[in-house]
Formats: sequence, C-alpha cells, structure tokens
Amino acid sequence: MGIFKALPVVVVALVAVGCGSGEPPAPVTQAPVSSSRVVPPPALVVSAGIVEAGLGHRASVLTLTNNDAEAHTLNGYPTVRILDGTGKPLDVQVHHGVSYFSPDPGPKPFTLAPHEKLLSVVSWSATVTSGDTTTGAAVGVVAAPGEAEQTVPLETDLGTTGEITVTAWMKDLPK
Repeated sequence: MGIFKALPVVVVALVAVGCGSGEPPAPVTQAPVSSSRVVPPPALVVSAGIVEAGLGHRASVLTLTNNDAEAHTLNGYPTVRILDGTGKPLDVQVHHGVSYFSPDPGPKPFTLAPHEKLLSVVSWSATVTSGDTTTGAAVGVVAAPGEAEQTVPLETDLGTTGEITVTAWMKDLPK
C-alpha cells in the first residue's frame, strides 16, 4: 500500500528529469502569440475636408476614394452620424438634399474605378436659439450599404439646431 502512495511522486520525478536519461528535458518552444490582429484597410476610404463657414452655416466635403484593385458601384447618399468625443452617436437629424453650401445632384449610380473619388457635402447651421448646444467631434460614415462605418474626425458646432444635411455622392462639386 505504501508503494502506491509514492508512485505518483516517482513518476513526476522521472518526467521532470527527462525520464531518467540523465539529460535535462528539451526546452519547449512556442510560436510567439500576438495580441493584435492585422485588419486589412477598407477598399473604400472616407476622409473629411476642412470646415468652411459663412453666415452661420458650416460645411465639409467628404471624399470617398477607391483604394481597391477592383471597381465598386455606388448609388445614393452616404449614411452619416455625428459622434461625440467618445465615439457615441449624438441625437442629430440627418436630411438629404440642398443646403446653403451645395445643391444636391440627387442619387445616381457611379462605377468607381481604382483610385477614383466621389464627393458628398455635409452641412449644418451653427444657429443658437434656446436650449443646449450640440458639438460633435467626428462623423461616422457608411459609404454604401454593406460597407463598414468609418469614423472621421470632424468638428461640428451644430448650435441648437440638431440637424445636418448630406448631399448624394457626386463626381465634382457644383460650380
């Protein structure tokens, strides 16, 4: 009975010294473990231009660039949300159409070849009447249905209006 109690200790000791061969066990090597994964860049990349101002109105041009090796077809308006400094969406109404800064060409299909660009104008009023003012730090933009939302830094001083206007994608800005 006493030998069976000591048996597990003997087995562990033999394993620890390389099963009694007299040589130390070979070191165990593992492939390095990475805590970050590589995320491929999006095929369609959105950027925002500087904020233009005039008579209490503001606007910025969103530029959509096809960084893919293949063409992409788009039609319509980007989906735009105003985000606070933590990335949380603000309660802002989004309208499609004309604004103080830009007419709206309306939705039409585009086939965007590699490295080609499309534009959309996001505009708002900084009017302050009564109530709390709203200021965004970024916009969340979905270029087309099925695409991932991209966060782009863009300060939006919406005053108390709580509204933005977005035009459809277009090749060039109206003159």
